[in-house]
Amino acid sequence: MVTQYVISGTTAKGIAASVERGVAEGALAPGDALPPVRRLADELGVSPGTVATAYKDLRQRGIVATHGRGGTVVAPAPAVASRRPPRVPEGLRDLAGGHPDPELLPGLVPPSRLSPGARSHRSTPRLARLEEAVRDWLRPDGVPVEHVTFAHGALDLIGRLLSVELRPGDAVAMEDPGYHHLLDLVTALGLRSVPVAVDDEGVRPDALRAALRSGVRAVVCSPRAQNPYGGCFSVARRDALVAVLRGEPDVLVVENDHASAVGDAPLHSLTGAGLPRWVHVRTVSKFLGTDLRWAAAACDGVTLARHDGRLLLTSGWVSHLLQETVLGLMTDDGTRALVARAQETYALRRRALGRELTERGIAWHGASGLNLWVPVRDESAVVNGLRSYGWWVAAGARFRLSSEPGVRISAAGLEPADAVRLASDFAAVLGESEATYGG
Repeated sequence: MVTQYVISGTTAKGIAASVERGVAEGALAPGDALPPVRRLADELGVSPGTVATAYKDLRQRGIVATHGRGGTVVAPAPAVASRRPPRVPEGLRDLAGGHPDPELLPGLVPPSRLSPGARSHRSTPRLARLEEAVRDWLRPDGVPVEHVTFAHGALDLIGRLLSVELRPGDAVAMEDPGYHHLLDLVTALGLRSVPVAVDDEGVRPDALRAALRSGVRAVVCSPRAQNPYGGCFSVARRDALVAVLRGEPDVLVVENDHASAVGDAPLHSLTGAGLPRWVHVRTVSKFLGTDLRWAAAACDGVTLARHDGRLLLTSGWVSHLLQETVLGLMTDDGTRALVARAQETYALRRRALGRELTERGIAWHGASGLNLWVPVRDESAVVNGLRSYGWWVAAGARFRLSSEPGVRISAAGLEPADAVRLASDFAAVLGESEATYGG
C-alpha cells in the first residue's frame, strides 16, 4: 500500500479528486496500490460505499484499474498522466519525435483573401472547393466520397466521434504497439483499450476477432505507415479484416491514414467494402506542415451527422483561413512535386537504415512510413546506451499496451551515411548489454 501520499476527502467526489491530484503530481505512480475500500473508509470516517463510488469513478475515467483480489492500483497510463516523450537531452541527435524533415515541407503562406468582417460560418462550415479537392484526393484510392467533413486534426476528429458514439467504460480495439497519443485519448475519454496485435501487414485478423468477441464498440487502425510498427495493409490482409468486421455491423471502424501522401505504400482501405459504420481520416501535418491542424474525413451518413452535430456545438467549424491555406497548398504544382520528393526520400532513408541494421543481424520492422520499430529485451539499456553515442531514440513503453518491448527510431531526417554510424552504434550497444538483450 502507498504510504507517501495521504488520500483525503469526505465525499466520493472529494476522494476521487484527491487520488487524481496525487497521480497528476506524481505522488501516486502507475502500479501503486490504493488502500482497500474498507480501510480507506475507516481512515476517512466515511462509508465503504462512498469510497467504492470514488474508485468506480476513477476506474471509468481510466485513472485506476481493479485487479480482483489484487486490489485497485493506479493505471499503467492514467488519463491525468502523459505518454509524452521526455525532453531531448542537449547535444543529442533526435530520432524519437516522429516528425517530418523541415527541408521537405513547403513554406506556409496565409491566403491573401481574408474573411470580410466578423461573421459566422456555421451555415457553410466547409469551403466547397476544398471539399472537391478532398474528394479528388480520396477517390483514386477507392475511398467512398459521398460524405466528407473536416476537423482540427485526426485526434480532434477521432476524439469527437468516440465521445459521441461510446460511453465511459466501453471498449475500443487499439493497435498494439500503437500511436501513444491515441492510446492516451481513449483513456482520457474513460474508455477501455483492448490491445490488437499488429505485424508488417498491420492489424492481425485473429487479434481483431478476439477483440470483437470481447465486446469492443469501435476499432481504430492504420492502413499504412502504422505508428510505430510501420505495417501496411496488403490486399489479402484488407480482405481478411473486412471478413471479420462484416459480422459486427454496430462497430465503428476508424481508419487513420495519418501519413497518406508520404506513406510510400498503396492504400488498401477497409472503407470501400460496404461496412455500415466507418470513417477514413487523413491529415496533412506530415507533408504540408505540423502547424496545419486540419484533417479531412470521409464516412458513412450517420457518422457524418453525429460528428458535424457535435462540431457545431463546440468549435462550430474549421477556420476558413486554414482551409484556404490547405487548399492553396494541395492544388499547387510545386508543393505536389515537393511532396512526391518527400515520399521518395523518406522511403530511401528508412530502407537505408533497415538495410544497415539487417547487415548487423538486428531485426526491425518498418514496411512504410517514417519510423522503424526495433524489438529489444531491455528498452532502457538500449535508449541509454545509444544516448552515450549521441543518439536519442524513443523507448517503446509509451506505445505499448501488452506487446513486447522495442524502440522506435524516426528515420525521416536520417541521411543514408548517418544510418551506417547509427546501425554500428546500435550493434555496439546490444553487445554491451547482451546480458539483458535477447538477440
